[in-house]
Amino acid sequence: MEELVIRDADVVDGSGADSYRADVVVDGGRIVGIVKEAAAAGCQRPKARRELDAEGLVLSPGFVDMHAHSDLALLRDPDHSAKAAQGVTLEVIGQDGLSYAPVDDRTLGEVRRAIAGWNGSGDDIDFNWRTVGEYLDRLDRGIAVNAAYLVPQGTVRALAVGWEDREATPRELDRMRQLVAEGLEQGAVGMSSGLTYTPGMYAKDAELTELCRVVASYGGYYCPHHRSYGAGALEAYREMVALTREAGCSLHLAHATMNFGVNKGRAPELLALLDEALAAGADISLDTYPYTPGCTTLAAMLPSWASEGGPERVVERLADEETAERIRHDLEVTGSDGCHGVPIEWDTIEISGVGDPALADFVGRTVQESADERGEAPWVTARGLLLADRLAPTILQHVGHEENVRAIMRHRVHTGGSDGILQGAKPHPRAYGTFPHYLGHYVRELGVLSLEECVAHLTSRPAARLRLPDRGLVREGYVADLVLFDPATVAAGSSFAEPRVLPTGIPYVLVDGRFVIEDGRRTGALAGRAVRRTPA
Repeated sequence: MEELVIRDADVVDGSGADSYRADVVVDGGRIVGIVKEAAAAGCQRPKARRELDAEGLVLSPGFVDMHAHSDLALLRDPDHSAKAAQGVTLEVIGQDGLSYAPVDDRTLGEVRRAIAGWNGSGDDIDFNWRTVGEYLDRLDRGIAVNAAYLVPQGTVRALAVGWEDREATPRELDRMRQLVAEGLEQGAVGMSSGLTYTPGMYAKDAELTELCRVVASYGGYYCPHHRSYGAGALEAYREMVALTREAGCSLHLAHATMNFGVNKGRAPELLALLDEALAAGADISLDTYPYTPGCTTLAAMLPSWASEGGPERVVERLADEETAERIRHDLEVTGSDGCHGVPIEWDTIEISGVGDPALADFVGRTVQESADERGEAPWVTARGLLLADRLAPTILQHVGHEENVRAIMRHRVHTGGSDGILQGAKPHPRAYGTFPHYLGHYVRELGVLSLEECVAHLTSRPAARLRLPDRGLVREGYVADLVLFDPATVAAGSSFAEPRVLPTGIPYVLVDGRFVIEDGRRTGALAGRAVRRTPA
């Protein structure tokens, strides 16, 4: 007898087609039977050792978070309710060009310092891996939800070239090609870049194109955080489209927003650019989070020249009065490339987390507010905080536009990604709320998307991008990564005031056929594993 039958569910199968009522049978981690309208037809109903009454609930495929920063959280926190409770059954990590494999002893320490604001210091982690394959093997010991990995181009550059702003030598470029190929051979699904973060930002288009050729040869995709989401946003999108087309590589645009005042109402221009490329045969997808503010580290705002050489050199430059004044001028007057070419507005920069608990008073306030309270210029406050906290502060950047968010999420190649940073006392609520916020706010309350269409954005579309032949749909033979939610009550519990509150209306989540959320509570099951690239 099979393990589980989910009775009388309203199945939204991930394809975008209309929902239907059915009994769904799960056994051995897969969907083994779907009996439509079983009760109404009066037919023999499937039986199993356990029966779950799903009356009033929608059954859908598990949600895929196409842009996650859980690289260490998956190892640190077996509970991982921040994602599991949202119905996320697969996360794509290794984002923005910086993560923890491939590394050597030198670069591991450098990367840990550089992205401590995203993932914590890692002092509580046993870094007993160096290669991509070894990291994926570590995930295979058991994690709360599944994870796929992108080879991080910035980490690769740090390993082969260093943190200097210069072109790679032919030998160094060959080494980077080799590292990317090895990562893909070992199971990575593609390559990411952070082209406003060091050292990835120092790569010219020709270098990126060569690495994308390697990615394409393995059937992977390129996922860039491109060079500007502000003053040069459209040019930056166009640059990514052009270089991936030259390389013959699939493109997935990370957190594809149009932010800052210069881009208010300009989402249609981005979508027209993408439609033109798609019509010409380009393979493009994108992800967004359903909120207007962004989230990153305070140090990421600095100009690229100030970040050359790695984290220790940044601290040295900030400590030097003359150099610090140059940094301030770039930030406040010129518009640094770290702040997307737009002069920084300190009243939009809210501190969301710090590494040193003694600095907790800064959290939840903008830099401008803290500076006013102290009677000093905001740059003085920001600089002092960066030095005191050794570059660890994370920020919310309130620079988005609701009309752009809605327009982009409607696009036919759109997928969902939280870009959720789980560190800090007041992280962005998207880390805990992205997927129920889509379903509750943008589907039920605003009607921006139909339920069937939204579920397709969050399930089958990302599964197709990841080349996963047996995930993303409610189909017989598919992996039983499933979510049961109440369409009348599903909602994000997290807010900017209380960002760590879990969602409502998602009572059941299954990963590989095992309940990780049951009756709205985490079961403790570690059913997730590394999901490796499917060979082309």
